[in-house]
Amino acid sequence: MSPNALPARVLPEPVREAIGRRDEHGAIGLHRAASARQRERQALATRAPHALMARAGLAVARLALALQPHARTVWIACGHGNNGGDGLEAAIHLQQAGRQVLLQLLEPPAGSTAPDDARLAQQRARDAGLVIHTGTQSPPGAGQADLVIDALLGRGLGRPAEGPLAAAIEAINDAGLPTLAVDLPSGLPGDGGHPVGPCVRADWTLALLTLAPGLFTGAGRDLAGEIWQDPLGTLDDPQPMPADARLNDGRSIERLMPLRPHALHKGSSGDVLVIGGARGMGGAAMLAARAALVAGAGRVHLHPLDPQGLATDPLHPELMHCSRPDSDLLARCTVVAGCGGATDIIGWLPELSRHAARLVLDADALNALAADSALLALLHQREAGRTVITPHPLEAARLLRYPLETIQQDRLAAAQELARRCHAVVVLKGSGSVIAAPGRLPWINTSGSAALATAGSGDVLAGWLGASWSRRATLPASPADPWQASEQAARLAVHLHGQQAQRLSPDRAALPASRLAEAACLLRPRHPDTGPGPIA
Repeated sequence: MSPNALPARVLPEPVREAIGRRDEHGAIGLHRAASARQRERQALATRAPHALMARAGLAVARLALALQPHARTVWIACGHGNNGGDGLEAAIHLQQAGRQVLLQLLEPPAGSTAPDDARLAQQRARDAGLVIHTGTQSPPGAGQADLVIDALLGRGLGRPAEGPLAAAIEAINDAGLPTLAVDLPSGLPGDGGHPVGPCVRADWTLALLTLAPGLFTGAGRDLAGEIWQDPLGTLDDPQPMPADARLNDGRSIERLMPLRPHALHKGSSGDVLVIGGARGMGGAAMLAARAALVAGAGRVHLHPLDPQGLATDPLHPELMHCSRPDSDLLARCTVVAGCGGATDIIGWLPELSRHAARLVLDADALNALAADSALLALLHQREAGRTVITPHPLEAARLLRYPLETIQQDRLAAAQELARRCHAVVVLKGSGSVIAAPGRLPWINTSGSAALATAGSGDVLAGWLGASWSRRATLPASPADPWQASEQAARLAVHLHGQQAQRLSPDRAALPASRLAEAACLLRPRHPDTGPGPIA
């Protein structure tokens, strides 16, 4: 039986093509485990028994055939829960399509039983003539299969995998075969994306019904491979569960990138002031200032904290050296503070907190806040939407006084807590940077790569963000939503910063920050999604 003989319906979609699942912001929603379970209960309540699992198995089989059309032998590793049931249903369709299916099923632990749907899928597989290999050993010939489907665990992860489950995960990884994961790579926490035990390394992941945040941040981006989704026919269901986060991808930021009008002048593009560059660290402030200039700020002022620092930039003489910013300048600028600031920036923070119209705090400014609760309290006295902070995970750990591991295990929660404590928009940097504002759904950014893991790339982002925010500050403000402009500026800067890194270094080779700082001029106001993988 050919793949085309399967019941006719469209393939699951790569996430970047998921137009039908975008909300009023043009964004794709993400669901934590609790809301995903509730969404599943809602879908089950309005459908015939087993219908949702049967449809999920069909979606897995169709995608497997599309991704590996020449595969003759497929190894499917199934757990005892509903994720395993999806794999068993897929096995029936793949066998009907003429593939040899090597079916492995992990038995439930002593004292527990498989869910009703999963037990029915087991019986359906046996009735279809499939041989189910139970136990911890892979089926004979599994290592020579053309494709392995990971249906071990999915969203069922409650603790690190151990025993037979851990052994099955390691066997899949050791086989080195093309791997399709169902819902999540087994061992990957769906909420945080930071495994603390063995985890399947997938080439593709098919998310069923909802998308987990952990697929897009932390280690999830490496472990999940290309991400596809099938909503299993629920798009038109009434009262869907609201999302817990959104994807900050190319399509969701298009509306934030209007064409620059012909009548634009430098005054209508806003001013940026960079304060940083203590002795021996002047390059950080210079990178931020150059990035702000090239990214489109009308005027860029640079105040180096080192009195012996460069008074002019020979590459960009249009940068304006500022010996001592006064309160009037602070009141009209987006101030980027802390890049290479060392301890010299500490004395500036009270004045900046009182007078800066818009304040971006990075690097050493964040370390100063973490060490002095009085400085942190000053941020709470600023108007809502007037501050953005850009910590990397270690700086976030210092600010929250959490272990670094805690930050990485749930990056969404860490960013939201930082936003609340600092009364600021937060950009928690790293793989899948998180943008969070107090009381609002966070965003997970989809662009960027390991090319950004170089000294100075964060300084470039801070300058880029300053320019983005200054340009938006000239637009009419929303009195009902004071966080809108700063959140949108952060979203835009973070996505374009990562997108340019992908363009300049498609193989993820280390990208010098100075080259990235000059690349803002290459931005196009309207652009297609680009970059490796379907979620870029």
